[in-house]
Amino acid sequence: MQQVPPPLTDAYAFANSGRIAEAMPIIERHAAAGNAEALFLLGDVYWRGYGVDQDFSRGREYFAKAADAGYPIAQKACTNLLASGIGGERNWAHALQRLKEEARSDGLRAAMLEIVRGMDLDSEGNPARLPQGERLAERPEITAYRGAFTQAECDFLRFVAEPTYERTETVLNQGETIRAFMRTADGSTLHWIIEDPASHAINRRLAALTGTDVSQGEPMQILRYRPGQEYRPHLDFLDEPNRRVLTALIYLNDDYEGGETSFTSIGLNVKGRTGDVLVFRSQGPDGNVEPLSWHAGLPVIRGTKYLASRWIRERTFRP
Repeated sequence: MQQVPPPLTDAYAFANSGRIAEAMPIIERHAAAGNAEALFLLGDVYWRGYGVDQDFSRGREYFAKAADAGYPIAQKACTNLLASGIGGERNWAHALQRLKEEARSDGLRAAMLEIVRGMDLDSEGNPARLPQGERLAERPEITAYRGAFTQAECDFLRFVAEPTYERTETVLNQGETIRAFMRTADGSTLHWIIEDPASHAINRRLAALTGTDVSQGEPMQILRYRPGQEYRPHLDFLDEPNRRVLTALIYLNDDYEGGETSFTSIGLNVKGRTGDVLVFRSQGPDGNVEPLSWHAGLPVIRGTKYLASRWIRERTFRP
């Protein structure tokens, strides 16, 4: 007689205490029996590389099995990944068809679909046209794109970020972050599993504005600065094998005082209007850090500032 495996709650307890080696056999046994939640958990383990070698492709395969078994979170994750192509096939048309089906019973997915329908896109989800850039400085290279995003698109990014804000961290080196006094904003990361088709189309527009491939971007962060919060002078450049070279900022609102983006080395302060994009290069002409790219988010005086930030690497980025 086959022994009944321990409940999945035991696997959660083991995993939460760092004992992933004890959690994995329980998850695998439930997954082998077709348990949808266990299949999704197994996908998440491989996707994040939690106690195993990180494997996006294998993670996505388990997400697909969980979706086929009727797990709603996995079904949406598969739609999102089909739109972006991370970890496997990219099929924009199929992703939109899936989103339409999901929108019939899910108000948030319906809102995402409405945002996509309002965009002027080609058949692959790329922007059909782009605004002209306004060069604000040559060194560092700073360009503003006025009205690159609509009010509805900006409101959408604020809405999807709202449930998941937490104190932001500062990257020191690859894989090393700290909570720093210099950055006091709250942030929400639209990581790849939750990067829905509308958010992905927004990222493709940023890629087009920066002249890069969408795969070079790190996951978008939505930042919220309340009165007194700021980001003190810093550099975005990271000197890693795949260097961080560009920053793209979307101003999601403008009904606040203070909070300008200040390029401290050249005396330039920028406060964008809702939907404006600011792109600047943190890599200098010699390929190393641009010493003039020091910048700060000045303290907000009144109201709340919302900003979407996407850092861009030299090549395809994978954590």
